[in-house]
Amino acid sequence: MARDPHAQTSSHVAEKLHTKSLTPYILRLAPTIMTDFNIILFMCNWGPHAAFQALQDRSAEIPDEIKMVRIPCAGRISKALLLRCFEMGAHGVALVGCRAGSCRYGAGSSNAEDHVADARGILRLLGLGKERLRLATFLPDEPEQLLSFLRDFSREIASMGSGPVPPSAERQVPAEAPDRVREILAAHDVYACQDCGKCSSACPLTLAGKPFSPRAIANEVIAGHIHFPDVQRDIWACLTCGLCYDRCPSGVDFAAFIRDLRHYLTTRGDPACVAHGGFFQSLMRTMTCNNLRPRHWDWLPKDIETDPDSRVLFFGGCAPYFDVFFRTHLGVRTRDILVDGLRLLNFFDIHPALLMDERCCGHDLLWSGDRDNFLKLARLNVEAIRDRGIEQLITACPECYHTLATDYPREGIELGFKVTHLFDLIEKEVDKGAVSFKKLDRRLTFQDPCRMSRFENRPDLPRKLIGRLEPLSFTEMPDHGASAICCGNSAWVGCDAFSKALQVRRIRQAHGTGSDLLVTACPKCQIHLRCAMEDPFLGEELNIEIMDLTSVLAKTIEWE
Repeated sequence: MARDPHAQTSSHVAEKLHTKSLTPYILRLAPTIMTDFNIILFMCNWGPHAAFQALQDRSAEIPDEIKMVRIPCAGRISKALLLRCFEMGAHGVALVGCRAGSCRYGAGSSNAEDHVADARGILRLLGLGKERLRLATFLPDEPEQLLSFLRDFSREIASMGSGPVPPSAERQVPAEAPDRVREILAAHDVYACQDCGKCSSACPLTLAGKPFSPRAIANEVIAGHIHFPDVQRDIWACLTCGLCYDRCPSGVDFAAFIRDLRHYLTTRGDPACVAHGGFFQSLMRTMTCNNLRPRHWDWLPKDIETDPDSRVLFFGGCAPYFDVFFRTHLGVRTRDILVDGLRLLNFFDIHPALLMDERCCGHDLLWSGDRDNFLKLARLNVEAIRDRGIEQLITACPECYHTLATDYPREGIELGFKVTHLFDLIEKEVDKGAVSFKKLDRRLTFQDPCRMSRFENRPDLPRKLIGRLEPLSFTEMPDHGASAICCGNSAWVGCDAFSKALQVRRIRQAHGTGSDLLVTACPKCQIHLRCAMEDPFLGEELNIEIMDLTSVLAKTIEWE
């Protein structure tokens, strides 16, 4: 039967949606909607809600498990919010909007189609099943069609049964620990800060014009001002790129300091300031569910040779999710990095094993303050890798490499296997001889990934391989190696206009070298720099082809 709580809940949300995000209201409803069996119904306030109201007026039997949330437009429901519902334990989600051409906001219907298509692709990769998310459209005079859809969808979800993600427990805010901030300050020797300003003079954000200073944050936290809004804003703005640590005469590891401050703030219940509505953090938290079985490699080309019994494992990372999420506005192809990495291994007769249900390494959870879920994910990963009897793990992603090789052991996770970056393996194999590279009719420059050039202190590694190529030219940008400028974002935290200005500056430096191919070595560098090229005013000026070094190597390597 139709229920009054529907109307009460939906009107409360509708009142707030015009000025605030819907997410806090979904979270507030969590205790009531996350029952044994539930379907969240996002319903547009215009056409379809009139049809729904007609059903309520005649007391139509609407399935009890459907929890309706009234929204101003279906196009306002982001991929992040759709995924968040499943992270909270929803068994199904329906987004009901207006028919194409009848949307009061113009692009709402097409936006909803794109968001649902992308979210369904993500759900498929996660192993949750894209069938659990549906989009439907109705006119005001179609209450019977709407009722039929609700009943059919409810039966379909019931036949699938409960999903592998249990309802998320409400996070308990721990008792205040007055000494915790002082412990963080001491752990990273922040008291040794000489207030010399070398960090600020090197900080990419400061140089991009942002009123931001690492030493100022250090001073404010030492003074006990961590809960000041401006201080917390800057804690979330930091790129954690490590340039300040490289320049600090006192050796203050400011990036690690920020990482631990974020963890402290999130455990207190303070809101994180993350990009894309927290989509990628939600994705990784969902992966901490032990019963989840992602379909990480289903898309892999058939000609790639792997061996499930191999003691060498290739770890891919989040590229498949990136390509689905950004497909409609960036068109990135970071999966190509994984395919080309495997082709390079096959070239040297290495047929690695793959974890077909591979999870993310957890880098973004750790660096956005969620250490607890990072540790859950790390333990699941290590357990799965050990169970396969793996002796060596190879990855082409610098963040995966640093996280697995350095962060896991530092956080107390014992590996029991060796972690190798793909570039190390390729350099070793090429050094044996009998291998050359085809001439490359391109002028190259190179964008250093922070986690490799500074965090692992390996700026030489990609350059060894670039030195083996035969391009028309290779010209370094003014800031390169250990001094390279960040791509403008890390762990999907702190993306703003100043990050964009930083990316624009970096691309202009690339153009200044006379190069026509910007070579990267991290999928996120490619994503963030491509994003800057979407600028409607500077797009033509900024445009430059980007290719990962892994792909450049795979396309040019040959036997002598």
